[in-house]
Amino acid sequence: MSEKLVLIDGHSILNRAFYGVPDLSNSEGLHTNAIYGFLNILFKLLEEEKPEYLTVAFDVKAPTFRHEMYPEYKGTRKPMPQELHEQVPVMKQVLHAMGIRTMEQPGLEADDILGTLAKRAEKEGMDVSLVSGDRDLLQIASDKIKIRIPKTKGARTEVEDYYAAAVSYTHLRAHETRHDLVCRLLLEKKKKKKKKKKTSST
Repeated sequence: MSEKLVLIDGHSILNRAFYGVPDLSNSEGLHTNAIYGFLNILFKLLEEEKPEYLTVAFDVKAPTFRHEMYPEYKGTRKPMPQELHEQVPVMKQVLHAMGIRTMEQPGLEADDILGTLAKRAEKEGMDVSLVSGDRDLLQIASDKIKIRIPKTKGARTEVEDYYAAAVSYTHLRAHETRHDLVCRLLLEKKKKKKKKKKTSST
């Protein structure tokens, strides 16, 4: 039987938990609903998966290589609410106290790290469960890599599971990957510059 690796997209699951669980706070006024929801999802996954290995990856504030390629990347995304932002470092502390390894790297998003780890583990013959709310990751689903997308509402968590056979071409097209999006935007930007240059020269 193959060894199992569970990979979790930290910010993505915290974000889902934050909006899925009613507001909670401790006696010091620290908001805790995202942490509570994250741990509920984590314990559910550990009970179901019983993995030999577990890693949680987080995004970093530094710009990624996609921002360098296209400065307007995610320019319209709303900033993280302060009530959620204050829970991120506490969540990391809780994970470390539990002996769970976390990973983050400047220039990369969490899903870049997780995708790389998943493909590497697949090559080594391991079974991988990648947990994220980011449907871009459906593109790496395979017979050995299962993409798990949790949904939390109140105290209930449901998880959608996807292997390669469950991911249709139309489904992927409906959720354009960020890499494809950046490439498309760069191409459009290049065409506009070329058109503008041609117009000014006439």
